[in-house]
Amino acid sequence: MIDIKKTTLSNKLRVLVMPMRSTEAVTVMILVRAGSRYETKSINGIAHFLEHMFFKGGERYPTPRSVAEAIDAIGGIFNAFTSDEYVGYFVKVEKDKIEIAFDVLSDMLLNAKFDAEGLERERGVITEEYNMYIDTPQFKIWDIFERLFFGDHPLGWSTIGLPEVIQKVKRQDFINYRGRLYTPTNIVVSVAGNTTTAKVASLVKKYLPYPKTGKKNQPLPYHAADPKKKFQVVYKKTEQAHLVIGVPTFGANHPDKYVGKVLASVLGGGMSSRLFTSVRERHGLAYYVSANSANYIDAGYLVASAGVDVKRIDLAVKTILDEFREITLAPIPAKELAKAKEYLTGGLVLAMEDSDEVACSFGIQELLHDKTETIDSVRKKIRRVTAAQVQKLAKQIFKDDRLCLTVIGPYRTTDKIKKAFKL
Repeated sequence: MIDIKKTTLSNKLRVLVMPMRSTEAVTVMILVRAGSRYETKSINGIAHFLEHMFFKGGERYPTPRSVAEAIDAIGGIFNAFTSDEYVGYFVKVEKDKIEIAFDVLSDMLLNAKFDAEGLERERGVITEEYNMYIDTPQFKIWDIFERLFFGDHPLGWSTIGLPEVIQKVKRQDFINYRGRLYTPTNIVVSVAGNTTTAKVASLVKKYLPYPKTGKKNQPLPYHAADPKKKFQVVYKKTEQAHLVIGVPTFGANHPDKYVGKVLASVLGGGMSSRLFTSVRERHGLAYYVSANSANYIDAGYLVASAGVDVKRIDLAVKTILDEFREITLAPIPAKELAKAKEYLTGGLVLAMEDSDEVACSFGIQELLHDKTETIDSVRKKIRRVTAAQVQKLAKQIFKDDRLCLTVIGPYRTTDKIKKAFKL
């Protein structure tokens, strides 16, 4: 069992420490409630752009090379990520090098120069990252799906942003965004690995002296519109069609959250799941196919995604929807339900062997929901899910007027796909 020790400093910055004696490594992760959901249209993409700019150098490590060398020289790993609801920066090192991790991260976040030369250079880097996503349908399909699903709301906007925004944001925009959102109330320092709370506390006080400023960031709420069937096909000359098909569900604090997780696991969790068996093994339509239940703070969806034979896209859509329908008609057999739940709990336990995952998982919970849930508690909730609950939820969400489908592929006409797109 992982012991979670939480401290809230006088400036409201929260610190989580998860000691792990089974490893010789430690992960220092700084999470900020400042993802793309907190942007406006005029600066859409700045959260991700700012993540890049923090690696360009500060005071003690003034160049991108010196930042990288500081971690490379001790055999460490460092990276960052931007999502809709948070941004994260982390360094993973052997336990005796934990102070270097704090030193590098603090210099990046507190002393970033945002110099003109680095800014102009990074515009090109992010533009190429944008182009990579545009050229990779398996990635791009998710942007298309969320835009159609959430509409003109920050949850529906691209995290990378648009080229025209990338080219026009200025140094002061980064300074303003950091000043408004990177405040101690909106930061969680999450440390997992072979260390102690006393060691972490002393390093946080030394390297992260944030002043007591700012209130908790509040995103623009998402209010789902009345149910309406949504459909979009994007033309691209490809050898494989990519699709995402799903329905609205609920936010992360909904009582049926784990029922949704089990439902997604039955449908597309692993190589013996219903979708894998029907779409891939029975019909030979796809190489990858899966299902996922995603939950934001106040919204969510359950989706299936796949890369399929372009000539049989209609059969792929029909087969997935057949599985959606089937799960509403009869309770899941006890053996299959048990397997789906064990798939979830087993994956959860295995992930907790990695200090990166431990720091990230508990840190995000604290950042977004002001609390953490133990692994034992999550397992109990998953195991309490019944076949009747799963079937009831499936009946509630799998309705024709709630469906949303996006496709990327070489299709000039969409009649064949539309004909298959019905429950």
